Amino acid sequence: MRDVAHVTSLRRPTQNVSDVTRQAASGEEKRSTGQEMFWFIVFLLIPAEFITSKFASTAEVCTKIKASTCQECIQSGPHCSWCKKVNFTKAGESDSVRCDTTNNLVSLGCDINDIIDPISEILFEDPQPLDEKVQLTPKQIELQLRPGETGEFEVKFRRAEGYPVDLYYLMDLSYSMNDDLQNVKKLGNQLLIALNGITKSAHIGFGSFVDKTVLPFVSTHPEQLRHPCTNKTVPCQPPFSFKHILKLTDDGDKFIQQVGMQQISGNLDSPEGGLDAMMQVAVCGDKIGWRNVTRLLVYATDDGFHIAGDGKLAAILTPNNGACHLEDNMYKKSNEFDYPSVGQLAQKLSENNIQVVFAVTSNMIKTYQGLSNLIPKSVVGGLSSDSSNVVQLITEAYQNLSSEVILDHGITPDFLDIIYDSYCSNGVNFTNTVRGVCSNVKINEQITFKVKVTAKKCLPDNSFSIRALGFTDTVKVSVITACDCKCEDAFDSKACNSNGKTVCGICSCNKGYLGKNCECVAGSKTSQELDQNCKKENGSAVCSGAGECICGQCICNTNDDPAKKIFGQYCECDNWNCEMFEGKVCAGVGTCDCGTCICSPGFDGSACQCKRSTDRCKTQGSICSGRGECECNKCNCKGGYIAPFCKTCPGCPSACPRFGPCVECHIKQEGQNSGNCTKICPGARVMKVEEVTEEPFCREKDSDNCWMQYYLYEEDGVDNFSIRYTLKRECPEAPNMYAIVGGTIAGVLLLGLICLGIWKIVTEITDRKEYQRFQKEMQHVKWGKGENPIFTTATTTVQNPNFDEDGE
Repeated sequence: MRDVAHVTSLRRPTQNVSDVTRQAASGEEKRSTGQEMFWFIVFLLIPAEFITSKFASTAEVCTKIKASTCQECIQSGPHCSWCKKVNFTKAGESDSVRCDTTNNLVSLGCDINDIIDPISEILFEDPQPLDEKVQLTPKQIELQLRPGETGEFEVKFRRAEGYPVDLYYLMDLSYSMNDDLQNVKKLGNQLLIALNGITKSAHIGFGSFVDKTVLPFVSTHPEQLRHPCTNKTVPCQPPFSFKHILKLTDDGDKFIQQVGMQQISGNLDSPEGGLDAMMQVAVCGDKIGWRNVTRLLVYATDDGFHIAGDGKLAAILTPNNGACHLEDNMYKKSNEFDYPSVGQLAQKLSENNIQVVFAVTSNMIKTYQGLSNLIPKSVVGGLSSDSSNVVQLITEAYQNLSSEVILDHGITPDFLDIIYDSYCSNGVNFTNTVRGVCSNVKINEQITFKVKVTAKKCLPDNSFSIRALGFTDTVKVSVITACDCKCEDAFDSKACNSNGKTVCGICSCNKGYLGKNCECVAGSKTSQELDQNCKKENGSAVCSGAGECICGQCICNTNDDPAKKIFGQYCECDNWNCEMFEGKVCAGVGTCDCGTCICSPGFDGSACQCKRSTDRCKTQGSICSGRGECECNKCNCKGGYIAPFCKTCPGCPSACPRFGPCVECHIKQEGQNSGNCTKICPGARVMKVEEVTEEPFCREKDSDNCWMQYYLYEEDGVDNFSIRYTLKRECPEAPNMYAIVGGTIAGVLLLGLICLGIWKIVTEITDRKEYQRFQKEMQHVKWGKGENPIFTTATTTVQNPNFDEDGE
């Protein structure tokens, strides 16, 4: 329910308008020069502070896009206002004229009381006094937002002394934590004593975790499942994912009793399933026993953790659903759901207002500091190897967490922007941050946050909660967007021809009537279709903005000056918007017809500024050589020809190659019927001469590779040429095939002999060098004579009696 007594404007003070301005604005009906002077005098009489607040906002711009209704207008932007004044628009003007900034509408003659301009404001606020129970105020606030405009309100926080605390001790029971468990078994009363020293009410609970009971995280061999510890003499319980052992209680002896019954367990890999356990502790609030107080979760381990995706190693593919699955105080669906992601866990911890203390050994501090950076309101403490310092660690962590105030609003729609300005007691301020943050806040110290909310577009009624993370108080913020016009139109039977009523200044016609003023009887067409008949193009204004569409036909506006008139099917023409010369439309010697000057006889030019004459447009030939128009006694030449008489065309390609076939035809048809050449000589008069003497002349080759010479002259007109040619041609002599073939063969033979001679010389030189080297080596050889030790002479010698030593 809205409390009118607490309505507070959040906007610039543009809506606080003085009675002087209202009276001045209401007296004006016409937008004229006299009206502008009147308003100038009024502004001089208005107090300076009012002018500064109301009219000096020159940066305000209404970026409307043809808003034809009040709702469309105010949804166009935060600076768009709507004039609901009846008959505000002129004949032919679109209703989009009604949509503009407040300043512009007032200057156009709209009474300030007829301007609709919703503002962002606080509709209801429920402030609460800050005491031992309430640390955050206000408790509830209802905010009206204009789309695109920012609404602001303040939230105050004071840290109370002795605020109740719930502490849940979540311990890793893998084998390496055996000595730590022995110390934790004695912690119950020590923890309560330490907590009661800083709070008036403390509850403690206990839970433990190992890992998912599937390979490769845990050995599934039956013997290993019964006794997973490596030392068989140590009491050891089967592995498990998470076990809730003790519900939050203020009985320290019960803590000692329950924890004392626990035994160590074991797994295979180093990372543990701690995130699984944290998720269950966060979402199983009733079973854990969380109260609506400060909630601490102490996570004790000496190793790392598994994250989302690691479950694929065990073929666990179903993502963690973030729901409570405790059965008989055991997480029995651990092997069905993957580990939660860090972001998913951080969201659940934040939603349930749980602050985390990571109590880890020195080798794991950096790892968990990285995790702590992703989880708001969490802290990392160094745990001794046997957890003997856990009480001191928890006490220091609680003080650090409680002294840091983080204001957060959770998840909101994308088109709702929320930012904070933080004004901390230590003098450190932060502006335009996504969260409100203040550190080192002392007990009973008050700090202030400014919350700035912006709705990017219209949205249904929405709400969100702002809370200080780690604390229980919340601020419920309800958001309503101001997207509707609340118009209270006075009944005027004449306003809509007695066939309808005005809604925000626009006629809403009774059934059977159409038109801007309900002046048309409805037929087969709608009012929009009738207006479309009055538009020249889809995007143009009705009747070009210079007339009024009455039942699908344009009735053009009339002027006080009878010499001026607007005409045309769509009122798109007039008789004064033409080119001027010497300050006169159409130089005063022509008539303006829909933007074009119709000159009187004897005058010429786009503005009838020239006397009609061709004296300077011709020499002995035709006007502009037949290749241009004479305008204002000057040639306006066509395609590349240049003034003054359009005789030459420097940029045009040469016409010589174009008429080469024509000349060749005449040469080859000499003495025959040259009429056969007419088709390939279009626009050219051809004449034979004995010799071409004019310069420059054309020199082109014919199909026989002979050079032809002819003179080409361009006469007046386009494509009008005169050609003079001669029968003489320069043809190249035929080549001597015998000389060519003989010379080629002789050249090849000569080249071969030269190559052979070069090869012979090189070979001879190489051989001589080798022989000389051999001679030198022979000179250095020293020969010696010796008896072969294994040589044996013949034992028997036989003389051939027929042998004759003389050879006879």
